Amino acid sequence: MTVFVLSGILVLALAGCACVVWASRGGPRWVRAVAAVTLGAGELVRRSGRTNRNSGSGDGSSGTLDG
Repeated sequence: MTVFVLSGILVLALAGCACVVWASRGGPRWVRAVAAVTLGAGELVRRSGRTNRNSGSGDGSSGTLDG
């Protein structure tokens, strides 16, 4: 069951990426809408990843090698 769910998510992600490429080349209106949703979802995932990393250990270090 888990394999089917993960496969479905993978197919949706690949279809979204295809719509982004197609929209950049001037696709129909529905493709541009799907591309906008895909890009918005990607931005949300990116922001949530930053939030989770920043609230990690709480030792005050930024994780860089500046010194």
